Amino acid sequence: MRTGTGRLRVGGGERGRRARVRTAAYVASGAVLLAGCASMPDSGDLRGVESTPRQDTQVRVFAMPPSEDATPTQIVQGFLEALTSDDPDYKTARQYLTREAAKTWKPELSTTVLSDGPGAQADSTDQQDTGSLSYTLTGTKVATVDAQQSYAPASGPYDELVHLTKDAKSEQWRIDTVPQGVVMGKSDFQRNYMSVNKYYFASDSAGAAPMTVADPVYVRSHVDPTTQMVRSLVEGPTTWLDPAVRTAFPAGTALRKGAGPLTPDDRGRLTVPLNDKAAEVDTGRCEEMAAQLLFTLRTLSPAVDEVELRAGGGQLCSLARNGVELVATRGALDSPDHLYFVDDKHRLVRITAGSSDTEPAPVPGALGEGEKALRSVAVARDERTAAGVSLDGRSLFVASLVSGSSLGEPVLSSTGKTEDDRLTTPSWDAQGGLWVADSDPADPRLYLLEEGAGEPVQVRTPGLDGRVRAVRVAADGVRIALVVEKDGRSSLVIGRIDRNGGTGEQPVVTVLDPRSATPVLEQVTAMSWAGDSRLVVVGREQGGVEQMKYVEVDGSTPDVPPPAALTGVKAVTASEDEQAPLMAYSVDGIVRLPSGAQWQKVAEGTAPVYPG
Repeated sequence: MRTGTGRLRVGGGERGRRARVRTAAYVASGAVLLAGCASMPDSGDLRGVESTPRQDTQVRVFAMPPSEDATPTQIVQGFLEALTSDDPDYKTARQYLTREAAKTWKPELSTTVLSDGPGAQADSTDQQDTGSLSYTLTGTKVATVDAQQSYAPASGPYDELVHLTKDAKSEQWRIDTVPQGVVMGKSDFQRNYMSVNKYYFASDSAGAAPMTVADPVYVRSHVDPTTQMVRSLVEGPTTWLDPAVRTAFPAGTALRKGAGPLTPDDRGRLTVPLNDKAAEVDTGRCEEMAAQLLFTLRTLSPAVDEVELRAGGGQLCSLARNGVELVATRGALDSPDHLYFVDDKHRLVRITAGSSDTEPAPVPGALGEGEKALRSVAVARDERTAAGVSLDGRSLFVASLVSGSSLGEPVLSSTGKTEDDRLTTPSWDAQGGLWVADSDPADPRLYLLEEGAGEPVQVRTPGLDGRVRAVRVAADGVRIALVVEKDGRSSLVIGRIDRNGGTGEQPVVTVLDPRSATPVLEQVTAMSWAGDSRLVVVGREQGGVEQMKYVEVDGSTPDVPPPAALTGVKAVTASEDEQAPLMAYSVDGIVRLPSGAQWQKVAEGTAPVYPG
């Protein structure tokens, strides 16, 4: 049937099948394609093993074991292709290894993503007679996924050795030295993996419904992703997020040995069996555990309507999806009532979110009366208070959105020499804190005003190289997005907020471990949160044109269409409620992007913002 290595594909239609496939057999059980590689070279270098262009999401790919007479080149080729298959435990890939190498190889340690598939160059073709041969795997790194399934952008060359040996008895070639982890090209990674948020609780959130925080990880999309995500959630948050969150699962909790695959029953109930570490939790804590699971599975497994947790031979608790908001909350759970912007009279105005009526009305109170000309604004998430920066960028005001409210004195002022070197657009967190940066190059600072008032707290920013040009705090109050300018380059970084200080003390607030979310963009001109772990960004690559795109907080690109093109974007805003349309300020004024449509003009004005 086959003369070399190949693939077994199971699923709906296959698109863009590789030209080197020469033979195929279909069976009646439904679109099973057995692919052979009759034209596989048996000597020379391997180049660009970009095994599979983007496929229909229903296509599943299974590797095939080596043939008895496979050459060293075919062994390396087959092994690299097996790494991109949907084989749950990489059993087929291990068949290309010696018995000892198969035991010590740990594919779960990491995934290295290359711009193209790995090339493989034989170090010397004249050593085959000695029964020993080496290949060097090469490529250009674009990302890594670690053992916690956490994604991180990467760069630089990939250069790893693969060594083969020939068994004296069987005279078959096998790999006896192989890099730990797996490696594949970008398109194979996009087909094999998907980004999913798991959810923990903000460490400093209190009350009956603690705030959840999204922690994105990558899982293999065709290898029981529900069980993968439950296991990942129970094991705990990724290293970057861990200091700022807590989990309801007791230390040492894991899925019961042998559990899985986890699937909901015909009533939508998912039973999750845990080991005995969870057996003694009380009902309140158990419901928090169930809430974490429901938030984590809400988009991955929409059929799950209820979670039942079991341990110690009995039921711990169960929680239905319609009751999860009583246990925990997401910052983006509620849709905004209004969209806000500054009109041509420099007043704060608003329109009803989601309404076809786009006639703006001044907000109640001083900021809507034009008492002070504004250039940028921010509205608290409860839409009861707003902050505005004066037209010259020098002063920050806070006022209630009720009729008759007064403006009072500015809560913060900048001494920057030019309008461009003063206060940025402010941003509110979920606890009612107001964040703003002073872009004065002589003394750049980031500030927090607790509850939008009182003495401004200067936020510490160790590891942040440059001055902050834009600030947006996530709905959870744990993560902050900053546009940082250094030597003419503006980049988007995501930091973790750390708060210390007891009652009656001025808190010590620090932005820790800033990491780039847009490594390929040289200039970021606008950004906004657009989901629990997603942002919309306007910027350009070096030598490129301006573009608007979505990015994840870990620096990956989500598998969603980018927004429609828009010229001359000066500001953009999105709601963490992903159903609300994008809004922007461009050369056409205030515009919005309804789902599935083109940009539409809303009104004349500047500085559009959703609450937050």
